[in-house]
Parts: sequence; structure tokens; C-alpha cells
Amino acid sequence: MEHPKTIKEHGGLVLKDEQKEIWFPAKRYGYGWGLPVTWQGWIVFLSYLLLVGVAGFTLTDTPLEIISLIAFVIILTAVLLFICIKKGERAAWRWGDKN
Repeated sequence: MEHPKTIKEHGGLVLKDEQKEIWFPAKRYGYGWGLPVTWQGWIVFLSYLLLVGVAGFTLTDTPLEIISLIAFVIILTAVLLFICIKKGERAAWRWGDKN
């Protein structure tokens, strides 16, 4: 179900007020973003998962590699959050539809 302040346009969500293309819609319940709604969002999301997964399999032999893995995941997560902030709906606490 679509967020009440959004409309469908060109395969993605676009806010009526700002005309900003949305890759990551706000979650209906809680805080944050849901799964992507555009192919660009899916590329970002799947790239994140792939990079974290590959790093997890390759950087776990020595304590230095584990520290490198943790730093890498923190950096990747910060990049993902930055993209979600820029290309997603405004993050706010939500509890279902507002009527």
C-alpha cells in the first residue's frame, strides 16, 4: 500500500510536494526505510548486501582482518544510510496510516 503523500510515476515513488524521486519509501510502522521501489534502489541495496557478504567471507582469519571487516561494514552502512537519506522519504516515527 502506498504512503498517502506519494504518487506513482516512472516506476518510482515521487513526493507530490517536492517532486523528489523516492528509491526507499518510509516504513509504515517504526522508524526508517523499507525495501527499495526502483531499480536504482535495488542496485544499491543488493550491492550493499553483496559487499558485506563477500567481506564477511574473506576478512575473518586474523584479528586485524576482523577489525578491518568491522570498519568496512561501518563505512558501507554509513554510505547506505546517506543514500537512503538523500533518495528516500523523510525518516520519522510512523505507526500505520494517518487518517
